[in-house]
Amino acid sequence: MVNVVVDGRLDVGAVRSHFPALKQNQVFLDNAGGTQVLSDVIDSIRTHLEETNVQLGASYHVGQKATEKYNDGLKAAAEFMNARVDEIVIGPSTTQLFSNLSQAFALSFPDGAEIICSSIDHEANISSWVRLAKIRKLTLKWWTPSQDPADLRLTADNLRPLLSDKTKLVTCTHTSNILGTIHNIKAIADEVHTVSGAMLCVDGVALAPHREVDVKSLGVDFYSFSWYKVYGPHIAVLYGSQAAQQKVASLGHYFLSPADDLATKLGLAAASYELVASIPSVLAYLGPDRKRTWSAVAAHEQRLQEILLDYLNKRDDVVVYSERSADSKLRVPVISFSVKGKSSREVVEKVDGCSPFGIRWGHFYSKRMVDDLLGLKTDGVIRVSMVHYNTEQEIRDLVSVLDQVLS
Repeated sequence: MVNVVVDGRLDVGAVRSHFPALKQNQVFLDNAGGTQVLSDVIDSIRTHLEETNVQLGASYHVGQKATEKYNDGLKAAAEFMNARVDEIVIGPSTTQLFSNLSQAFALSFPDGAEIICSSIDHEANISSWVRLAKIRKLTLKWWTPSQDPADLRLTADNLRPLLSDKTKLVTCTHTSNILGTIHNIKAIADEVHTVSGAMLCVDGVALAPHREVDVKSLGVDFYSFSWYKVYGPHIAVLYGSQAAQQKVASLGHYFLSPADDLATKLGLAAASYELVASIPSVLAYLGPDRKRTWSAVAAHEQRLQEILLDYLNKRDDVVVYSERSADSKLRVPVISFSVKGKSSREVVEKVDGCSPFGIRWGHFYSKRMVDDLLGLKTDGVIRVSMVHYNTEQEIRDLVSVLDQVLS
């Protein structure tokens, strides 16, 4: 990120200059569904299609250039997560990558094995494991942290009673795409690994746009997120530790060596060349000192969510789900709520009708939680999902619109 962190504080005007979509008369507050794309990412994709749109691995000049750009994209994707290139695979979506992983696990789990799934996750990190358990007749346990919608935090303590010597896989989210609550994945990973051979698979989609991801520090076995949630192209990445990869069968062609890397095992030639080649533009935007950048992002986002949460928490007719604090150590600025006596759809459509604010209603593919734990089967929550290119004035203006609509 060049010249957008000044004296430790985010220069939001400079940030916004990197996102051409923000010039429209639309305030994007549905960012958990997909962020706007960096201009350098857009330029990279166009340039690749204009100049290097050939098959990889050829010996002629343009073929060599295309291969180099693709490999640079893989290196950047790995660097973003503090992983090695042979520990990642690129795919069309997090959902697809988890599905591929589940197929590769199909024969490796012994009879009687147990899978533990978080019930507050996006369906991307649930459906594949439910299907695997059904096909293999494995035991599926649901990890529900609480029946209280105000306290849906996954912890090592509320996981522990579910673990047994038969546990082979635990799946959970780093941050809920509904609640915004940040879970202590390091502590959860340590707890999972008290069981010999047990692995942890984490959905990091809702965290990656807001915080640094370091898979080695977290101690996870598998971790995935989507680049289109992180200012980049519509592809995703899955990390698998060296140890965990030993339990992953190859889905690739018989003549490819399954022991080389995760991409050979799970990639299935699904990584779009031009999109992979654009990933270095995301890292370039974050700058050489990404820790400093992420720290400035977290501080700015805390100010954004303070404005909205201060308003919502004061209203007797509003229910804010799970974390009500604006502390950036506890949550990211993905805030969901409902209004007593009003449907979520009604509120959002009224906001649509009188303002440029793009917010959403629904279950956002966390349907099990929204239906069963929040009790909102009809039209789900109202979700406002902010990122660092949103401004404090935008959120103050949103509060004014909400006040008008809710009155």
